[in-house]
Amino acid sequence: IFATNTSAIPIADIAQGARRPERIIGMHYFSPVPSMPLLEIIPHGGTADCATATAFEVGTKQGKTCIVVKDVPGFYVNRCLGPFLVEVSALAKDGVSLEALDKAMKNFGMPVGPATLADEVGIDVVSHVASFLSNADLGVRMEGGDISLMQNMIGKGWLGKKSGQGFYSYNGKKKTINSDVKAYLKEFSSRDLGLKEKEIQDRMVSRFVNEAVKCLEDEIIADPVVGDIGLVFGTGFAPFRGGPFRYLDTVGVDKYCDLMNGFAEKYGPQFEPCQLLKDHAASGKKFHG
Repeated sequence: IFATNTSAIPIADIAQGARRPERIIGMHYFSPVPSMPLLEIIPHGGTADCATATAFEVGTKQGKTCIVVKDVPGFYVNRCLGPFLVEVSALAKDGVSLEALDKAMKNFGMPVGPATLADEVGIDVVSHVASFLSNADLGVRMEGGDISLMQNMIGKGWLGKKSGQGFYSYNGKKKTINSDVKAYLKEFSSRDLGLKEKEIQDRMVSRFVNEAVKCLEDEIIADPVVGDIGLVFGTGFAPFRGGPFRYLDTVGVDKYCDLMNGFAEKYGPQFEPCQLLKDHAASGKKFHG
């Protein structure tokens, strides 16, 4: 069996050049690998069931929680992270500071804020995923921000924690925001809306949650349980909230649709709820029985 840890290349494309394409599969780990418990297993259309079963067995022996997802751009977790990361740039444009952004998301229940997450993963890796998804089939859902925010950082050599400088500067265990980054973000910002923490949280989380529901609608994931496991274990999505689908059930899908429709009117169509979200809001149906 030939397994790839790619986070962007379609597995079917890799299988095209193989003599035994039925043995090609994706096994996508998350950074930092020793501490991230999720493993996405991605069979392409021609992957044999025995190859999928073996990948599952290997992942389980490694102590990972495995989920099977469809072979689409970004698979599941990165596909959900795409619009979330675009919203980081949109909020920076609207005058939200790095400190306010990270604090808002930590207060929501995320283990780290999005700027810290980007630094940990690597600005170059995050920028590549965002660029790849922008050119994929996500349409308007990947719009509303400006991903040149991170592309320009790469040009300056600010690659995140691994280079000692990303959104934050790293000196041993100490993390600070240096004057160069502050000046860069001030230049990048086009207005200051004076946003309150709740609106920052709702703008970030709604982009994440809507994409998760769209993945269920498109059968990229099998059910809401897989969707919740994927984002809690793959991104640290506020664990006490139970994942995006459990969170929607708790808040109320109809209320959440109203919130997103309000954002769509105020900020643009990137906030429009996907069809499955609208359907559940109209019928009053919950994602978890």
